[in-house]
Amino acid sequence: MPTRQCGFTLLELLVVLAIIGLATAGVSLSLPDSNPLERDAQRLAALLESARSHARASAAPVEWRTSARGFEFIGANRPATGEEALAPRDWLSEGVQAFVERPVGAATLRLGPEPLIPAQTLRLNLDGRELRLVTDGFEPFRIQPDQPGAP
Repeated sequence: MPTRQCGFTLLELLVVLAIIGLATAGVSLSLPDSNPLERDAQRLAALLESARSHARASAAPVEWRTSARGFEFIGANRPATGEEALAPRDWLSEGVQAFVERPVGAATLRLGPEPLIPAQTLRLNLDGRELRLVTDGFEPFRIQPDQPGAP
């Protein structure tokens, strides 16, 4: 009497894995978006580092400042080839406000052309929530974690 093998075929396992993958993708897409303020902060940190690199490469100072609808980079020697990296930007989330905290009293962030810039802090607010983008002048801009009990 021949023995019958029990188990699953490779095709059956692949079909199950595909179904699990599709279900996982559907669930992750249906979850609410991450914190809108954090998303704006991550985007701004990347743009600040891009502008900092541009300032070093072009040997021209670049400054960041807020504008009526968002923010802009000023003072860059932009090439005529349509450089969009330093174009004025709107916030991704309506209502974001930004304030330069350090250097105290400054209205802009200076991003170069020197390789070592002053320590700088930018505070972002949205709907009562607050995040800070900080750099010590040598490290890239990063989101500072919330510190309980900090002013």
